Amino acid sequence: MVKLTPEMQQMIGDQLNYLATADENGNPAVGPKGTMRVFDDEHLIYNEETGHHAWHNLQTNHKAAVATVDHKQMKGFRFEGQAEFHDDDQIFADAQAFAKARHLPPAIAAVVIRVDRIVRLDAGPHAGEVIAE
Repeated sequence: MVKLTPEMQQMIGDQLNYLATADENGNPAVGPKGTMRVFDDEHLIYNEETGHHAWHNLQTNHKAAVATVDHKQMKGFRFEGQAEFHDDDQIFADAQAFAKARHLPPAIAAVVIRVDRIVRLDAGPHAGEVIAE
């Protein structure tokens, strides 16, 4: 597993993050996840609220990519990894409390993404470089 740097963690907290998945036929889906946040130095977490495309796709193959970009700085990261689901444990209870405190809908599940690879999304010659795997 790879470690999220403080810069990465800050960007995840400051920006709107997008989750990319693919269905059983390889068709991509990308959408914003307003509850995406850092779980720890090696994992991201978000509250699954709708149970639609991303939920279906993650249930199918557990593969996830999260993109975050600071447009002003023209810097960003893609975090790739495997998703696991929590719907009856302390992680889920904490996710429900997170939602309630922010007046968000209750979560169907807390989705924890183990970060296995990080790719640079900066503009310029370093775009697409793998930083960690």
